[in-house]
Amino acid sequence: GGRRVECARGKVVGGSSSTNAMAFVRGNRGDYDRWAAGGLPDWSYDNLLPYFRKMETWEGGESHFRGGSGPLNTQFCRYSDPLIDAFGEATQTEDYNGERQEGFGRLQMTIRNGRRNSAAAAYLRPALKRGNLTVRTGALVERILLEGRRATGVVYRGDGQTTTALARREVILSGGVINSPQLMMLSGIGPAAALATHGIEPVVDLPQVGRNLHDHVSVILMYRRRGQGPFHRMMRADRIGLDFMRTYLTGKGFAGDVPGGVVGFLRSDESRSHPDVQFLFTAAPLAAWPYMRPFKEPFADGFATRIVAVQPESRGEVTLASPDPAVAPLIHQNFLSSPRDWASLRAGVRVARQLAAQPAMAPFVEAEFFPGPACESDEQIDEHIRQTSITVHHPAGTCRMGTDADSVVDQSLQVRGIEALRVVDASVMPDLPNGNINAAVLAIAEKGADLIRSAADSRMVA
Repeated sequence: GGRRVECARGKVVGGSSSTNAMAFVRGNRGDYDRWAAGGLPDWSYDNLLPYFRKMETWEGGESHFRGGSGPLNTQFCRYSDPLIDAFGEATQTEDYNGERQEGFGRLQMTIRNGRRNSAAAAYLRPALKRGNLTVRTGALVERILLEGRRATGVVYRGDGQTTTALARREVILSGGVINSPQLMMLSGIGPAAALATHGIEPVVDLPQVGRNLHDHVSVILMYRRRGQGPFHRMMRADRIGLDFMRTYLTGKGFAGDVPGGVVGFLRSDESRSHPDVQFLFTAAPLAAWPYMRPFKEPFADGFATRIVAVQPESRGEVTLASPDPAVAPLIHQNFLSSPRDWASLRAGVRVARQLAAQPAMAPFVEAEFFPGPACESDEQIDEHIRQTSITVHHPAGTCRMGTDADSVVDQSLQVRGIEALRVVDASVMPDLPNGNINAAVLAIAEKGADLIRSAADSRMVA
């Protein structure tokens, strides 16, 4: 529809794991086996499962599929609402991070003692006591230092001065899907012709740097709720104020969870090898605020279902807008350029409506108001998608891993044509896993850590 769609990132310690909705979804086994079939056998599901298990402490205990002693606490969403129970009656619930993803299940979340369990909380803060770790905040990396075709450090700006940090072994780039390719291009690693237009001397011509950008796009259905739900009741200013204090002090309370509930993964048609539509059910309206009459009127109670196309075929790119590192790059998501992505969302809208129409939901549904029941035909649903669809903030793929000559990094995450430079973030994904991607990013980081350690040990032996 000619709209600009934001691409917000987690510009904070812990990255996007400090700003996300805390949903914990590994993806589908078929996602990683597809990576393996494309020439990346080290990244098959069986090879990644130990890292998924290693990262977590699952509240259900250790099993073949789940971890029991990792740094990241994972638990079912504990938000209590009879609406969620009713929605659960209309679906079939199971552990979607276990043996089988397809179907519906209670949402799993990265929460510990009523607080967000981000990568910073789980991994970084426990490591801050180490003498060999320094964290610099408020710093902007300007370029990767290169001696010939070897990375030797980085130049960064902060506290009003420019500083050079040298690497004895290798440089690890974890700038994320937008900033990792930007920094590589600023350093002369990328499509040579495009770099030359910005006056940047190409060091290695890697045309795919910044390409293969893709993301999960979603559309939302919103409903007015019959009667008052627990979220609406608790958001009265005096109640939520007291509960914030209780949760802060004890780790238990209404504010220690989010009004999520059920997540589902389904195939839009039988030709799909595994699910291409995700459903995220939220037992609260998307617009809400603390209220207290007569000072502040309450919001209208409601709930929503977000429909997500989790196997997107559409591809975009990140390109430089300027050789100045402080200037944001150009982001062209190219959303919904594939007819199959439209088909996923269109089918998902119809399934979501079927779920809301189940008898168990009748006591809670007053009416669908966005887009409303008049939006029924394919053309009308497509127009709703065109005018309202947004990102789910899961971009990936701009430094694609592969074995072909066009890939940006190899199986060990090392940048092609450059020594001692490795990328460890969601930009290396060949394509997106099925669902929210924080768990997959952490699995890449866990495996990346082993690759880095293995390389260091081999150099010491040599």
